[in-house]
Amino acid sequence: MFQCWARLRPWRLEASSALWGRSLAGSPRPPSNCLSQVASSGRRPVWRSCPFWTVGDFCLSVPASQPALILWRPSSQGRSWGPRPEPHYPLRTRLLVFSIITLQLVLAWLYFKSEKEKQDKQKRIEELRKVAVGQGNFQLVDHTGRACSKEDLKGSWILLYFGFTHCPDICPEELEKMSRVVNMLDADPKLPRLQPIFITVDPERDTVEAVAKYVKEFHPRLRGLTGTPEQVKETGRSYRVYYSTGPKDEDNDYLVDHTVILYLLAPDGRFLDYYNRYKTDVKIAENIRGHMTTYKSLLT
Repeated sequence: MFQCWARLRPWRLEASSALWGRSLAGSPRPPSNCLSQVASSGRRPVWRSCPFWTVGDFCLSVPASQPALILWRPSSQGRSWGPRPEPHYPLRTRLLVFSIITLQLVLAWLYFKSEKEKQDKQKRIEELRKVAVGQGNFQLVDHTGRACSKEDLKGSWILLYFGFTHCPDICPEELEKMSRVVNMLDADPKLPRLQPIFITVDPERDTVEAVAKYVKEFHPRLRGLTGTPEQVKETGRSYRVYYSTGPKDEDNDYLVDHTVILYLLAPDGRFLDYYNRYKTDVKIAENIRGHMTTYKSLLT
């Protein structure tokens, strides 16, 4: 006679290692040679087991005359008697999750990049303010004979260069580069106009007439400034421009050694940036464009 009892909740049957390491749960019928000897392992006893099978919600065992001990434990998987299958997500769901993660990473990278650029720009501004270049006013004369001061230049973006008309190579190259920068920025109608300014460091030879003839060779908006040696010296000192007159030759000709730098001035007359001779016209134009687009925020 078989014993049977009702199963109150789902259980999973674990066969002992004496049953060849296989679970017999769900077998359609009891196998032959059901009896096995009692044995034990190092960790847990291996119970004498017997054939069994399930019918509906009932478990059947061998007759009571042949008692068998079978290990049972609750199953966390409800009525599932096999291993829990791996979850399968549709391709669309996986692509959506991947896209969201990628977007978050990109946004985080853009945020940190923007913050770093802001910090670098602010650091650059603080460094330029400490330099205190272009402080004070100056009084010069332009190539048309009109008086020109720093106050007269306020309200316009200024790209300033110090040189002299007898310069054989460097000054013409820098003024040509300045002209290209102005043309690049003029091509963008959204940007304000940039006014190029040339200030001589050789006032003894660079008269109003000489400067007027010289600036015609470059950009049509180029404005040349000259003055007395004292006025030019004071202006150069304001922008920390070094210049020194070399020895004269037999023709009473000489060269002037001077600082080769382009200065960018804001509409309020404040010095913003500078560019040496190794800075390309494209890089200079990009930098000036950045200053122009962020100028209002820099004033606050």
